[in-house]
Amino acid sequence: MTIRQIIFEATQKLEKAGIPSARLDAEVLLAFLLRCERLAFIKNPDDKISEKQLAAFDRLIERRTGGEPVAYMTGRKAFWSFALEVNPAVLIPRPDTEVIVEEALAVLRQESWRRPRILDIGTGSGAIALALACEVPGASITATDISEAALQTAQKNAAALNVEPIVFLKGDLFEPVEGRFDLIVSNPPYIGADEYQSLPPGVKNFEPEEALRAGQTGLEFYEKLIYQAHGYLTENGWLLLEIGARQKQEVRAIYEAHQDFYERIDVREDYAGLPRVIKGRRR
Repeated sequence: MTIRQIIFEATQKLEKAGIPSARLDAEVLLAFLLRCERLAFIKNPDDKISEKQLAAFDRLIERRTGGEPVAYMTGRKAFWSFALEVNPAVLIPRPDTEVIVEEALAVLRQESWRRPRILDIGTGSGAIALALACEVPGASITATDISEAALQTAQKNAAALNVEPIVFLKGDLFEPVEGRFDLIVSNPPYIGADEYQSLPPGVKNFEPEEALRAGQTGLEFYEKLIYQAHGYLTENGWLLLEIGARQKQEVRAIYEAHQDFYERIDVREDYAGLPRVIKGRRR
């Protein structure tokens, strides 16, 4: 079979299984197997692969039809300007999360701190902390997570990117940190109990529940973060949080319930026009 035929048949299998990005997934998995760029076989669709390689590819496609995310199968996920190692211990970084990086950089430019102190709560793979480390040389960055396995993954990603040292701490929310920070960022769990049950199988069955599910309503972590962050922010420091697309009003109300703590509360939309990041500055 030629690569053209192999991709065509794999795409049909994935489409039949309800995979929305069937052809792309087939191409990414074949490139991963052959250790080449997709462009290499797209340019040469009549090339052939060995029976051993074909059998291995078929196994990958079977795993994907079962809903296993491509990122976990390849162990890599692109984010910002780099690729991260990912595994089932960490949430797969989404492009939407890049919006909180953009907003954080805008705040840092606005405030002009010489060596900003930045805290990333619930760092997971380290995506947000590492993007900021790449873009803000000289920043003092601390990243926390409740999961030891997630922290190990984040540390490996930091070592691979060779950024300035990030302090990684294990603990729940602000439990392991001391002192104050100019900027606190977080992409916390924000899925409520009912919504969690209706998540796509590829998310619910494979990605870590503790990184997705917040509690009964999905607002539990926001209530804790917004209240507790005030005690860890410097004067005029900012708290930036990623939010779910339908949580704008509820999370804004939590900020506004603490108006003695915060001012200049605002919401940033993602590139699909959905509310994605909320921020407030410490009074």
